[in-house]
Amino acid sequence: MDSTLEQVYAIRPEEIDSYKDMVMLGSGQHGVCFTEGKGVRLKDITGKSYIDCTAQGWALFLGHANEEIKETVYEQMGRLSHLNQNSDSLPRYALAKRLTTLAPTHLNRVLFTVSGSAAIEAAMKIAVKNVPAGRKFVTLKDGYHGTSLTTGAGSWIATKTAGIFTGFNNFSAITNDIFVRVPNPFLYRWTGSDDPEDCIDYCLKALYETISSGVNGQVAAVIAEPLQASGGQIPLPSRYLRGLREICDAFGCLLIFDELQTYCRIGDYFAAIKYEVEPDIICIGKSLGAGFPIAAIIIHDKLEGFGPLGEDVHTFSNNSVAQVAALKQLDIIARDGILDNVNAIGGYIGSTLTRLKEQYPCIGDVRQVGLHIGVEFISDAKSKAPDMVVAQTVKQIALNLGLILGEAGYRMNVLKIKPPLIITRTEAEEALSMFENALRLAQKKIGKR
Repeated sequence: MDSTLEQVYAIRPEEIDSYKDMVMLGSGQHGVCFTEGKGVRLKDITGKSYIDCTAQGWALFLGHANEEIKETVYEQMGRLSHLNQNSDSLPRYALAKRLTTLAPTHLNRVLFTVSGSAAIEAAMKIAVKNVPAGRKFVTLKDGYHGTSLTTGAGSWIATKTAGIFTGFNNFSAITNDIFVRVPNPFLYRWTGSDDPEDCIDYCLKALYETISSGVNGQVAAVIAEPLQASGGQIPLPSRYLRGLREICDAFGCLLIFDELQTYCRIGDYFAAIKYEVEPDIICIGKSLGAGFPIAAIIIHDKLEGFGPLGEDVHTFSNNSVAQVAALKQLDIIARDGILDNVNAIGGYIGSTLTRLKEQYPCIGDVRQVGLHIGVEFISDAKSKAPDMVVAQTVKQIALNLGLILGEAGYRMNVLKIKPPLIITRTEAEEALSMFENALRLAQKKIGKR
């Protein structure tokens, strides 16, 4: 082992507490310290094994320590790693071409950047550049687009949606007041009628009226996640997405799809392809680099892109290592039929959870698109009152059993199951067995609900 790594991995479990005060997390609290992983599994510093149904921030499509990614990255490091943004390179050209080949027909120019928030902000810049009178952006309730001063202001974290203000409110005095929110089509929680189609109509009408009479001046763009992940694993119906396109066209504003969490995970390369709705800009990141930091926007041919005068500059936006990792990941996804696996295993997990829903009344809803899965816990079927206690008890017991689950932002009664896309049927069965066991033990612990 390398001498530096020897020093790192010589840290003992009993020493961990002495290091914690030196590290600021930015979100959450210190928890399990992991030391190695392979595929869908992780091991902690004590040697305990876990099935990782979070893919660590939903970022590892091919799981932990993928051998082919490792070899490709190692070879590229021996040739070239970091370049300035205005230095051309073959990996950047190759990745741009690959992404435009997979993207909707008229989206054929790519800007690479450093993070999801940076990608959203770049898309907003393009929108303002192409809609010169536009000074406002429309986002959806429960939408989440990042934590920068701009993107956080357009996300649920800037509001009192959670019942309290989140930590982001500490910065409200210096955030951008350029966002207007409209209702989102959360069909499970629609109370206006017995027909969920009415929810879609209501939300589209609200958007239309907001743009026409609720905003001063021209709207630059509507920003939407085709599946709202942080907001509660809420898939937006295809009819609603088509309506977004029509309304944006009617008012001369752009449609931006935030696909940071839908790219590949929903069983197609892009939600825009899956739902046959062509936005003006697609933002991707998170899982794009197979664990390496990289993000991108892909823009429509009709749009004016960035010019040479420093309109969007980041030191590490042209990292060849991340670019070849992204390329190799796409090669493996295509070669191994990974998207077929996403649909097959995702469907299996979804149907199994739906059966559990019939056995356990505390499960109110199962929302599954590919391996983008949410389980919503409720205390009462009639009121659908969120049950955070059951959900968090299940999550903690599952962790003790060796299953890592995620949770949906402020909706802590919604647990996320979003494993690496390579998860097998056998691994899914093992994960579901632990999930049901955690559910049974949770009910026993707090009383059957």
